[in-house]
Amino acid sequence: MTQTLKMSVAAFALMASGAWAAQDSIIIGMQLEPPNLDPTGGAAAAIDEVTYANLFEGLTRFASDGAVVPGLAQSWSVSEDGLTWTFDLRPGVIFHDGTAMDSADVVFSLNRARAEDSTNAQKALFAGIADVSAPDASTVVITLDAPNGNFAFNMAWGDAVIVAPESVATNATQPVGTGPFRFVEWAKGDSVTLERFDAYWGAAPALTRATFKFISDPNAAFAAMMAGDVNAFPVFPAPETLANFDADPRFSVIVGSTEGETILAMNNANLTDVRVRKAISHAIDRQAIIDGAMFGYGTPIGTHFAPHNPDYVDLTGGSAHDPDMARALLAEAGATDLRLSMALPPPSYARRGGEIIASQLRAVGIATDITNMEWAQWLEQVFRGKDFDLTIVSHTEPADINIYARPDYYFQYDNAGFQALIETLGITADPDTRTTLLQDAQKMIAADYVNGYLFQLAKTGVADSRIEGLWQNAPTQANDLTGVSWRAGP
Repeated sequence: MTQTLKMSVAAFALMASGAWAAQDSIIIGMQLEPPNLDPTGGAAAAIDEVTYANLFEGLTRFASDGAVVPGLAQSWSVSEDGLTWTFDLRPGVIFHDGTAMDSADVVFSLNRARAEDSTNAQKALFAGIADVSAPDASTVVITLDAPNGNFAFNMAWGDAVIVAPESVATNATQPVGTGPFRFVEWAKGDSVTLERFDAYWGAAPALTRATFKFISDPNAAFAAMMAGDVNAFPVFPAPETLANFDADPRFSVIVGSTEGETILAMNNANLTDVRVRKAISHAIDRQAIIDGAMFGYGTPIGTHFAPHNPDYVDLTGGSAHDPDMARALLAEAGATDLRLSMALPPPSYARRGGEIIASQLRAVGIATDITNMEWAQWLEQVFRGKDFDLTIVSHTEPADINIYARPDYYFQYDNAGFQALIETLGITADPDTRTTLLQDAQKMIAADYVNGYLFQLAKTGVADSRIEGLWQNAPTQANDLTGVSWRAGP
């Protein structure tokens, strides 16, 4: 080797080492593009995946282990009767547009979220609030209609973030929050770019720039990771290729759990006979769906509750795969020539799972007409319009069994007994009693066969092996970049 070549190689190595040490930007892959960027005005999980803890913050927040920790409120206290919550706000917080965040913004945000004309997708989180007041700029007092030991948990949801009246009207496309990153650009159909907000009240993140790149096709996602066009794909859409990444030292495969109960949702206003819903549930072979649609990643569930939760009850036996029972139930219900519509949103678990379920239903005499939808159409027709018979979706919100107490929710389950149970749960603080109530709730919806319960969505991610701090589990739908950094060196 010539001396000149040796010097060139050494110089290149030094440059490469410096580049590794100085890496401070990241490109995150996401399968779905959010319909907007306002977490207080949309139901799509992709909104929080971009904005939670990055752009927007609430009074409290979820940590990576699911614990509720301080957010914009540095502390809080609860009155003896459980009705009055007093939040002490952090000093020196400003929005990305330079305006100060104080108690007036909190009052505005919570009153807006609970207003009669609110478009908040989780309006029920705020239903128990009787009054919100601001005795001074750094204090917020929230009065509840009834005690709610879960209130700090409710305030940690992405739907409960604090927004400003000056910028709220344009948050869908030009979001302005208080988080450690500020919005730079949304290239529709391609990506959203954020950059570090230097006036952030808390510890500065290691990253100075983050781009969320939207790649809907699993094959394209694989190619982008392999080519280095994307640095990390926290929820990778092609689990069948994970073995390739696992064998490649350039990558880390990150497998964890999520709050995503993946269900075959049934429109209970159309499928009113519990025998038909029960037949559909027994026609389903969960493991075949997990193997065929998720390549073995996923935990079977028999109710709408995460298996990693200590209050979970395994009820899978009550809807075990039993085609003969399904046929008998359909005959008993006089539904032997049943034909149902199945609306499938974009995720691969839905598209792949839908084809498998359609085949399983066909085997017991139920025909399905499948319609593949983009998220905007699914949200409009299925979630809001309730125009469907069957659909497949993962409910990634944490501990959300209370949605079954909302008769106007998209699957339209209306059970006064369940509603009373959830109301009692809301005012119960004793841990043992709460466990009993939560387990009764799980059993009730399983016995009513409200939906076909499929599996708990696994969090299967891929990242450049030099990246540290990505969440392994998903206690909420988020790509929290506040603790993410690049390890120096190759």
